Amino acid sequence: MYRDNTRRVMVGNVPIGGGAPITIQSMTNTRTEDAAATVAQIHELTEAGCQIIRCAVPTLEAAKALPEIKKQISIPLVADIHFDYKLAIAAMEHGADKIRINPGNIGSPEKIRAVVEKAVSCRVPIRIGVNSGSLEKELIQKYGGVTAEGLVESAIDKIRMVEQFGLKDIIVSIKSSDVMMCIKAYELMVQSTDYPLHVGITEAGPTSSGIIKSSVGLGVILHMGIGNTIRVSLTGDRTEEVRTAQKILAALNLRKCGIEVISCPTCGRTQINLIRLANQVEELAANYDLNLKVAVMGCVVNGPGEAREADLGIAGGRGEGLLFKKGQIIRKMPEAELLHALKSELDHWNAERTVN
Repeated sequence: MYRDNTRRVMVGNVPIGGGAPITIQSMTNTRTEDAAATVAQIHELTEAGCQIIRCAVPTLEAAKALPEIKKQISIPLVADIHFDYKLAIAAMEHGADKIRINPGNIGSPEKIRAVVEKAVSCRVPIRIGVNSGSLEKELIQKYGGVTAEGLVESAIDKIRMVEQFGLKDIIVSIKSSDVMMCIKAYELMVQSTDYPLHVGITEAGPTSSGIIKSSVGLGVILHMGIGNTIRVSLTGDRTEEVRTAQKILAALNLRKCGIEVISCPTCGRTQINLIRLANQVEELAANYDLNLKVAVMGCVVNGPGEAREADLGIAGGRGEGLLFKKGQIIRKMPEAELLHALKSELDHWNAERTVN
């Protein structure tokens, strides 16, 4: 599996590649110059499960804010740089744990060399990011448009640019908003390098459609054994990026991330407000760090049987409901008591886990 056989790169105290667990990233959308607002958002994202955070550094003031931000957070800080090589150097001098650049827009070989030599001396890894929206004109002409092959050739060229100046701590990303192009590009990329790969579907869109595109694209790529660190890119709440990434990894059995709630889609037999109940259970489950599967079913006749693989579950009928474990009914109760009964069971499981 490619994921387990890449080089290992340390980003702060977090290992990337070489068999290390897949890490979840996000990016702030505050002004980095505003350290207080940036720190507040990073704390929110860390609480949601973010493990590496990236901040835009478009000005020298943003670079100078990095030390204050770093003092107040617990996860590695990545500086996102475009065009200005001096900002890349300043970000490293001010404590960035990694920088993200596209060497193609940094400028002359001398400028690239200055950035890379600073990275080597500071022991700061570089993520080389290639994006379908900024593919070089000559590669577009060569391949008759923006293609996976062109993206990979561009990425390999950028890797060679920085390797010649002695850098080996490299992470690579090749992103496109086209899901199938992204999948193909990563398939081709693993044939050409052993550097760890950051994967994502860029500019995936607003929350609903973005989650679908990211889930499909990342699901395929990760299932192929590709990807050492991921970001779900959404136009919306940043914490939703992190939650979605967790759910994608959990669905692929690549990570345990708390309680998994399963629920039936409802049918004509459903006689309770199952949609409301399922949402209430999902909110409740978020408060527990338990690796359980919890079912919310709309039929007391078939529900426990259909969800027999669940560790714990509730099923509703007309005015009454059931609590069950592994398909076995534990007790019957009024419908209004279902949520409370489930909470009591989760509290019991949580207490047992704490004792053990």
